[in-house]
Amino acid sequence: MSENRGAIERGTRLAASLGADWVLSGELVVPGFHFDPLIGTDWIVEEPGEWLLSYAALAEELGVSVFVNHPEREGDSCFNTLFVFDTNGAMIGRHRKRCVTPVAEGWSTPGDDVKPVIVDGVSVGLLVCADAYPPEITARLKDLGAQVLMSSAAWHPGEWGPSGEWEARSSESQLPLIVCNRTGLDGDVSFVDSQSVLVSGGRRIATMTSDVPTVFLVDLEVSLDGASLTLVDQQPIG
Repeated sequence: MSENRGAIERGTRLAASLGADWVLSGELVVPGFHFDPLIGTDWIVEEPGEWLLSYAALAEELGVSVFVNHPEREGDSCFNTLFVFDTNGAMIGRHRKRCVTPVAEGWSTPGDDVKPVIVDGVSVGLLVCADAYPPEITARLKDLGAQVLMSSAAWHPGEWGPSGEWEARSSESQLPLIVCNRTGLDGDVSFVDSQSVLVSGGRRIATMTSDVPTVFLVDLEVSLDGASLTLVDQQPIG
C-alpha cells in the first residue's frame, strides 16, 4: 500500500506543478479494489488516520484541495469513502459510497447520506463509481445545489463496464461530471483500458485512457450560467 500511496502523492505534486487547484484520484487506489481476500479489513481505521493526515498536510503544502478515496471504519462498520481536504489541510466533507458492489465489496457498508461539499466556493456533488448507476443520487445532489459532479471510479470495461450511465446522469441533472478512473493492473483484473471521462450536458467532452498512472489536467469553469469542461494536458506520473 505504501507504493500506491506514494503514487498518489507524486501525482498530486505533479498536478500542482501543472497549475491544478483540485486533485481527484481513483477508487481504492491505496489497497486495490480486491483487497479483502488478500489482507482482510483489520487494518482499516477511523479516518483521517496517519496517512490521510499526512496527505492533507501535503495538500496544504501545495495549496490544492484534494478528493481522495480510502476505506474507513466507524464502530463495527467499514465504508468506501471519498474524502475532501481543503488548502488548509482540513477535512471539509466526505461521501460514503451508496451503491456497493455485491461480494467484491462485501466488506463495505453502504453510506446513508448524500450532500454536496463547498470547495473554493463551488458546490461539488461527490460520487464513488457505481453511485452513478441509479439516477436518484445525482438528482438529490442537484436538488441540494450541486454545480458539478466529481467521481472516483474503479470501473473497468467489459460486460459490467460503464454503458452510458455517466452521460445519463449528466443529462438528467444538467451538471458537468468529472470521472477519475483506475488504470494499470489490480491483481488479475486489468484497468488498462478503463476510461476517465469529462461529461457535460449528457455528452462526452473527453475520454482519457492510459496504461500507466497519469495526471489529466482539466479546466473547469463555473458561473451562474453553468459550467464548462476542457481537457488541457496529460502527463504520466514518474
